[in-house]
Amino acid sequence: MKWKKLTVKTVTEAEDILISELYDIGLEGAVIEDSVPLTAWEKEQMFVDILPDAPVDDGIAYVSFFVEVPEEDGGLTTNKSGQAIEGSKAGALKPGLDEAADNSYSLVSTGQPVDMDALIKAVEEKLESMRRFMDIGEGSITLSETEDKDWMNNWKEFFHQFYIDDLLITPSWEEVKPEDRDKKVLHIDPGTAFGTGMHETTQLCIKQLKKYITSDTVMLDVGTGSGILAIVALLYGIQKAAGTDLDPCAVEAVQENLEMNGIASHAFDMIIGNLITEKEVQDWAGYEKYDLITANILAEVLVPLTPVVVKHLKPGGIYITSGIIKEKEQLVVDAVKAAGMEVLEVTHQNEWVSVTARRGI
Repeated sequence: MKWKKLTVKTVTEAEDILISELYDIGLEGAVIEDSVPLTAWEKEQMFVDILPDAPVDDGIAYVSFFVEVPEEDGGLTTNKSGQAIEGSKAGALKPGLDEAADNSYSLVSTGQPVDMDALIKAVEEKLESMRRFMDIGEGSITLSETEDKDWMNNWKEFFHQFYIDDLLITPSWEEVKPEDRDKKVLHIDPGTAFGTGMHETTQLCIKQLKKYITSDTVMLDVGTGSGILAIVALLYGIQKAAGTDLDPCAVEAVQENLEMNGIASHAFDMIIGNLITEKEVQDWAGYEKYDLITANILAEVLVPLTPVVVKHLKPGGIYITSGIIKEKEQLVVDAVKAAGMEVLEVTHQNEWVSVTARRGI
């Protein structure tokens, strides 16, 4: 199956109203592309190893919608400005095409067939109406075509088993080779929302935590995601692990990864919430309870997190941080020292940094 992508070039201030107006004609599920900086709250909701650098905000926004293309569709068309549009000859915006051609499409939102010419005309009318009371920018309409790929699973082709020192990390869809079956193996299925362990920040954490864990270690992983750090520690024999995360999807991801690695669910307690700001989460975690706390989070989050973490560490407990770009290394080091902890080690992998510290006894 193929899809026709209808994109309107506008300005960021017009995004919401544009989506609302086009909703009225049956276009739903808008995809917005802009360069508006993320708010602090939005950054907290980004459940990835590290946030990419964003381009400078130019005020431009692209709002896209999708309609289903009939299987027999094909060819090339032009829009009202005479520009070529790759895709189908059905769905032309310009008169004079073969009137016998099938010009019907299906709206993603309803599954109902629509005439592309009529749909484009309706969009143009909405845009002209909006121009009367607000700036919508260029307001141009373009069409492109995309294959119906399995986007939810397509990322798996880029994740294959690999080593971190003596630890083999392998996805659930790959089998462990016979020669590796006597090695320490972490089976991980991160899903689409969480890290795989391939990122340098996660590898830095794993290398550090292996230096400090013992069979008596009780560990807290802040921002646990797929649970990879705590599960690695459990594989190496720690006594107990706990984790916090902001994303409710983390609960299922952690449970699945525990099962894949043959770890009992009672070995890893978990709560959804913000350790920095929520007293309920802090009370759940417990005070002066942990021998080891890990936090693979952005430097800007580590700064307010660090003085909170101290309250949950046992005297002499170890605090391992990562997710730090080298330019922010001193920011985290200063935060650790300001919280009264001793910096034990600062390690690097490419442009990423891990800071390991200890609470005073």
